[in-house]
Amino acid sequence: MFKNYLVVAWRNLVKGRIHSAINILGLCIGMSVAMLIGLWLHNELSYDKNFKHYDRIAQVIQNLTNNGETQTWWNVPYPLADELRTNYGSDFKHVVMAVNVNQHLVTIGDKKIKQRGGFFEKEMPEMFTLDLLKGSRFALHDPNAVLISASAARAFFGSEDPMNKIIKIDQKPVVKVAGVYEDFPLNSSFAKLNFIASWDFWYNSNNKLRDMEDPWRPNFTSLYVQLNENASIQSVNARIRDAKMKRLNPELQKKKPALFLMPMRKWHLYSEFKNGINTGGDIQYVWLFGTIGLFVLLLACINFMNLSTAQSEKRAKEVGVRKTMGSPRKQLMFQFFCESLITVAMALLISLVVVWLALPFFNTIIEKEIKIPWVNVYFWVVSLVFLLFTAIIAGSYPALYLSSFKPVKVLKGTFRTGRFATIPRKALVVVQFSISVTLIIATIAVYKQIQFAKNRPVGYSRVNLINIPTTGSGIHDHFNTVKEELLQTGVVASVTESASPTTGINNTTSGFSWPGKDPDLSIDFGVITASFEYGKTVGWNLKEGRDFSKEFSTDTTAVILNEAAVRFMDLKNPVGKTVTWFGQSLTVIGVVENMVIESPYSDIKPIIYTYLNYPGDMNIVKLNPAVSAKDAISKLEPIYKRLNPDQPFEYSFIDTDYAKKFNDEERIGKLAGIFAGLAILISCLGLFGLTSFVAEQRKKEVGVRKVLGATVFNLWNLLSKEFLALVLISFLVSLPLSWYFTHNWLQNFSYRTALSWWVFAAAGIGALLITLVTVSFQTLKAAIANPVKSLRTE
Repeated sequence: MFKNYLVVAWRNLVKGRIHSAINILGLCIGMSVAMLIGLWLHNELSYDKNFKHYDRIAQVIQNLTNNGETQTWWNVPYPLADELRTNYGSDFKHVVMAVNVNQHLVTIGDKKIKQRGGFFEKEMPEMFTLDLLKGSRFALHDPNAVLISASAARAFFGSEDPMNKIIKIDQKPVVKVAGVYEDFPLNSSFAKLNFIASWDFWYNSNNKLRDMEDPWRPNFTSLYVQLNENASIQSVNARIRDAKMKRLNPELQKKKPALFLMPMRKWHLYSEFKNGINTGGDIQYVWLFGTIGLFVLLLACINFMNLSTAQSEKRAKEVGVRKTMGSPRKQLMFQFFCESLITVAMALLISLVVVWLALPFFNTIIEKEIKIPWVNVYFWVVSLVFLLFTAIIAGSYPALYLSSFKPVKVLKGTFRTGRFATIPRKALVVVQFSISVTLIIATIAVYKQIQFAKNRPVGYSRVNLINIPTTGSGIHDHFNTVKEELLQTGVVASVTESASPTTGINNTTSGFSWPGKDPDLSIDFGVITASFEYGKTVGWNLKEGRDFSKEFSTDTTAVILNEAAVRFMDLKNPVGKTVTWFGQSLTVIGVVENMVIESPYSDIKPIIYTYLNYPGDMNIVKLNPAVSAKDAISKLEPIYKRLNPDQPFEYSFIDTDYAKKFNDEERIGKLAGIFAGLAILISCLGLFGLTSFVAEQRKKEVGVRKVLGATVFNLWNLLSKEFLALVLISFLVSLPLSWYFTHNWLQNFSYRTALSWWVFAAAGIGALLITLVTVSFQTLKAAIANPVKSLRTE
């Protein structure tokens, strides 16, 4: 019996080749999109689950009051680790502090390689259950030991045994390789962490840290904990809330720091806080694209439903004969489900190939390395469930509808689908285009927001400006020599030192006061320290006063404020005013226009520019616009290599660094645009199929009208207006939906665009034009056909 169902189903598919091809193509696109999104969702939702103690690991973070608002900081002062171990030890199995988890210069003999790594306390390998290939988890008990990843071992030593080999990290003393661990998965918070060195080693080699007057003031370490089995997040939060507050001086207590635990399960998807409250994070994109994947698959299923029910008259006699021969309705439903299953199975096989071919492109957009787990049993189980789910969704309505025909009416020839029979199909078309138009509007809104932020005045010139990292004191101690040699090349217009890149702020402070400051106000200003000619190099816009200048010896105790700082301080005529920084008097010599340094979507932070009297981390170089960047770099490189031989020459263009700030939104825009295009394509495939069916169904009517004098335009209008009306209704349905979703998304940005009327109008007109093109092909073909061929049998 089942074999018979399959044979009949196959014959029906072959008989209606065009509609079968449309169904399979539509389902293939829908299933491919759903599979790609499903693979991405699995990657996102399994983040950090490689860790054995995933459910009991957390990071200690804090809420503080700064500049009148509650801010959430992920870093804490380093003495907090010992405070938790000493006074709250019953709650924690492990307490591990980490610092400088970023890129470092690793030296092995003459080889210098930039690698991501960090300095951790000795219990880190136990807490995070490192998968050690060589060595012991207790290796970090020796401060001079280091653990390296398997990929780093290959990069550092090739096929040699790395154990007990000597390496150097940055400009610190050498350390010995005491273990090799398996690389962390890419969907891990510690992905590409290629070395783990000892916190004690970092502390012992850092004189400034050991001599710090108040170690509870700076917040620069990450603090991880593993809870004991009998401890809960809620109870521990209540106990440690004021652990930092009790140790602060009265000035810092104004910030009202409140500690709490951020569970590992929330690190990746729930990392955003607003006014001290967790507002989500990347989880919004999990929901967004998960919903889009379901909707795109639904569009393909709607095509199948519409085209199957549209051909109901052709299948009516078959149903009538089967029922007369004693076939029950359940059997007929199963027959139609078999047809659905075969169609979906064919689409699934093709979609697996499509996904495999599309993954490299998809990975480029989402910046991941997702692969199809061909050998994973669970993948095939999920694929089978996915196949059955899609087949049931796609085949349910046709099976119920077609199996409901009355055999008496069908066999008498009195069966007619009736004008109300098309209402469900029309409703499904409206659903299809409502979803598609909503996606189009959302895509336009995302691109509009990106362009709005990109066109924001940044307050300085990014053209021909480059950042050159200069770790250590080598360049700073000979900066005048470096500057002179660079200018003599003729490829450099100006150069300056800074402790921060032009696109970021590396230091914030609360130590400022000024005339009229509220003594109870807690503050947090960005501080950018720079040498002379910083303003000339970056091309900032002075609003009042002057720039730093070596002609004024007093400028080493001067500051320049941005407009946001002047507004926050409420200073009238700020130039010449005195502010204090940890008791030192500083004179305001200038005010500059706000520079967009951090997020281009956020309000500008109050920033104070001070003179750099210690080694900076960055040289900022303005290239001569008359020289090509390639030629300029080729002349800069040998100078830096000669004067700073311990560090490889690296650089980045500031306009490129600034462009990276738009990566997340551009990624969303690209994905939304692709999915919107595919949604429209699926909808148009269904519309094409329906139009061809209607044109075929009404070809005799078209022939009669043409004989009676109807023009091609009259006939085109007759066949097209119904579909255009449906798309217009879809547009009206999508308006409130798209406005609601895009409006809520834009609320995530302080600096945001407005939802202009033309965004909605453009989407509506675009959908109508696409519909016209799709419908016109079949309607014009029917309208210009020879009426003799359609009427000769009458």
